[in-house]
Amino acid sequence: MKLSLSVIALSVSAVAAFAPSSMPFVRPGTSLNAEVTTALIKELRGSTGAGMMDCKKALIENDGDMEAATDFLREKGLAKADKKASRVAAEGKIVAATSGDKSVVVEVNCETDFVAKDDNFLGFAQTVADAALGVDDMEALMATDVDGSSIEDTRQAMVNKIGENIQVRRMASRGGDGSTTGSYIHMGKIGVLVELEGGSEQLATDVAMHVAAMSPPYATADEVPADELEKEREILTAQAADSGKPAEIIEKMVEGRIRKYLQEICLVSQTYVKTNDKTVGELLKENDAKMIGFTRIEVGEGIEKKEEDFAAEVAAAAAGN
Repeated sequence: MKLSLSVIALSVSAVAAFAPSSMPFVRPGTSLNAEVTTALIKELRGSTGAGMMDCKKALIENDGDMEAATDFLREKGLAKADKKASRVAAEGKIVAATSGDKSVVVEVNCETDFVAKDDNFLGFAQTVADAALGVDDMEALMATDVDGSSIEDTRQAMVNKIGENIQVRRMASRGGDGSTTGSYIHMGKIGVLVELEGGSEQLATDVAMHVAAMSPPYATADEVPADELEKEREILTAQAADSGKPAEIIEKMVEGRIRKYLQEICLVSQTYVKTNDKTVGELLKENDAKMIGFTRIEVGEGIEKKEEDFAAEVAAAAAGN
């Protein structure tokens, strides 16, 4: 009988040892009050964009302290983001924002067109544009606090969450001193700001559409550098000299060609693309407006893209390299 009772007691102890515990997982040596619950993990994941297991580890390492766990993940995320920062990010979006008489455009880059269409990426880009309305340079923009995190910290979290190199490359602004501004974004790839004296926002936007389509180098003839104009004059003079005509005739020919050259490269003298019946300058005059200037940027311009050689990649893989 005593043997039977001993067997029963041993069986009960064994069952209890292997039964699932109702206690939450707690880091050894940590107070039982520091519970790492599913709700905590979900909250941390939502605020940082990190993986579930990374969030769980961060909470365990920091005794369930949400703020400390967030800092822990940011430190890890920074290392990952720095590693990705060497990769070429030439895709992305141009986004605009306007408040009162000030308009801005920003370029936010990523590595692939797929990510450039992602809602999280687009939301971040718009947040950056809205924040740019209140600053004057990139350093101030990246330090701007939005919902408790700086733009730079949010960017780092996006890199960690999406897995691509994401960069806020540049910003441009116009207005803010009583002038009239308008913006136009074409397919998220081209962004234009136009600034006028007088006129309306709609007029500035219409002119911005023309700038997006025609990409004039300058707004007015006054903006054309003297050395560029002189170089063009020398080329035209050399071409006209071959005609064998008198010097005074050649001079008139050159001046006429210079005027035509300026008409082609200056916004105000170009034919307005929406109507083709007047110049941009004439359009502005009809609306009691005067051109101050414009800014035009394109996604990825000036970035050297990596040329992918698919055949070489396949060959290298086959060779075990």
